[in-house]
Amino acid sequence: MTFPEYHKIHSLYKRTERGELIVGEFARPEFEYLYYNDWICTEKVDGTNIRIGWDSVDGMRWGGRTVNAQIPSFLMERLHAIGEQLRETVQGGEGEFDPDCPVVLYGEGYGAKIQKGGGNYNPDGVDFVLFDVLVGDWLLQRDDVLEVGKLLGLDVVPEIGRCSLDDAEALVRDVGLTSHWGDFEAEGVVCVPVVPLFARDGHRVITKIKHKDYERIAEPLKPFGQGPITDAEFDAITMEVAA
Repeated sequence: MTFPEYHKIHSLYKRTERGELIVGEFARPEFEYLYYNDWICTEKVDGTNIRIGWDSVDGMRWGGRTVNAQIPSFLMERLHAIGEQLRETVQGGEGEFDPDCPVVLYGEGYGAKIQKGGGNYNPDGVDFVLFDVLVGDWLLQRDDVLEVGKLLGLDVVPEIGRCSLDDAEALVRDVGLTSHWGDFEAEGVVCVPVVPLFARDGHRVITKIKHKDYERIAEPLKPFGQGPITDAEFDAITMEVAA
């Protein structure tokens, strides 16, 4: 069965050996080139990366982001239920699924006892939220991921807006982003170009912007930021992201 690990998501900028963000030194040249283009930004959930796969030959498989990742035992009951729903849906040929084509769901396991702030998302238990789907060799686009989520009865990571990385960075760093799951600050956003792209080395163009990264920066914000924003800039960024 084709059961690939989920790819690495690079931060927007490089880091020092101490882990400090070097604002202005992009982690990938594609991020700088596409900085002012439109990206789809979704909330980054602070949990544990999960993949659930099914194909007609090897059946069901579960895993973390890597082979050695450990899945909490108290999350497995929920994942087994999702896997069974996936099996029934694919075998039944529901939606656009081909019963002979392998499918992998990528998402985040979250909730109580998962990461330090897991209780903010779900204080009474755990759950799974979908963010990508691989069908055969193809990663589905956002609208198709939403359809799969609806078909399987799964939540999909909420879309924050479609905007430039410039605005997404200002939203996370300066404005502040309240989580879809409650009255607490979201970990950040994950951004992909509106038109899916892959770099020369074959890696998917995708990045993450995390609020806590700006608590440790190696130098003043330059050249893509000049400190705290004004009230007018705050309003403009909020309107742009929500549009």
